[in-house]
Amino acid sequence: MTNASELLDRIRREPGIQAGLATVGEFDVNRLDPEPGAGVGSGAPLACVAGDFTGGGFFECGEPAAFRPILYVSSEGQAGLIADDLVAAVELFVGLPYWRDCLTYSGNGDLAVMTAAARFLQRDFLAGDADAAREQAELARALGLRVASADVLLGRLHAAVSRTDPDYVFSDSTGRYEGLFGPFTPDRNTSWR
Repeated sequence: MTNASELLDRIRREPGIQAGLATVGEFDVNRLDPEPGAGVGSGAPLACVAGDFTGGGFFECGEPAAFRPILYVSSEGQAGLIADDLVAAVELFVGLPYWRDCLTYSGNGDLAVMTAAARFLQRDFLAGDADAAREQAELARALGLRVASADVLLGRLHAAVSRTDPDYVFSDSTGRYEGLFGPFTPDRNTSWR
């Protein structure tokens, strides 16, 4: 499946896929909380397509077209592009469900630091749920996705977040949001030593 519109329709129609994405990827199409008065630097229109469990939201940016970048807006005042389109975003959620933590532990946007953090996060993810890898594979199959390797997904995520400024910098009534790259490095987490 390569069409973002068809993919979103399918997610909305199929409760099993909906539940899988909400559980594995924290991408819940039933949590649509558009930000009133919100916008991005370019003035492109935003369409909320889903939310996460913390009150954050996922937005398609721009006029309806085959490829609309996906903007993630956290409830803690960070925002940025995370994928080139919805299909790439869903691949990220399925293949790298700890993508937010990879950004938190990015050393302010260093891809090598993100990659090091991802190794620990993958280990912790699998240790926390013995069925996690199987659930990811089943969800990818159900969606008709060929999920790329963690290194490829990290590279795409890094590239998307790096393209945020200036056109996709998000602001609302509270002001301009911070970027998604966090300052921490893996050595900050004592369990990763």
